[in-house]
Amino acid sequence: MVDRMSDPDVPRTVKAISTAQLVLLDEEATRYGFSRRHGVAWLTEYADPGATQYLYPAFVHHLDHRPECSPQWRCMLLLALRDGEQVFSLLDVLPASFDELPDTLDHTTKTRIADKLLGPLQTAAEWCQRHS
Repeated sequence: MVDRMSDPDVPRTVKAISTAQLVLLDEEATRYGFSRRHGVAWLTEYADPGATQYLYPAFVHHLDHRPECSPQWRCMLLLALRDGEQVFSLLDVLPASFDELPDTLDHTTKTRIADKLLGPLQTAAEWCQRHS
């Protein structure tokens, strides 16, 4: 893994998205066979449909054996769930798909979300273990 602060190809920004946008990005990740995704059924069941979700690119992920979908950005995801909890997860996103998302947050909010994502924060996997 590359340290995000030393990788000039990773945007240093946080983007706010709707759960519906998150589902579309997750569908794209599934379609391309990316390893960091949740599955639309899981998101539909557990993600808060009215919440704002946050993506923060962490590093560039290359698939040398699949140049048609490489590079991708492995994004940290602050995921709001239906039970009111927020958890840390990861989502692989194509750079063009991330770039198309509107940049709506002010600097202070981006910093607050980035700090929260850098932890400590319960992971989606930990949340799933507690609720199974």
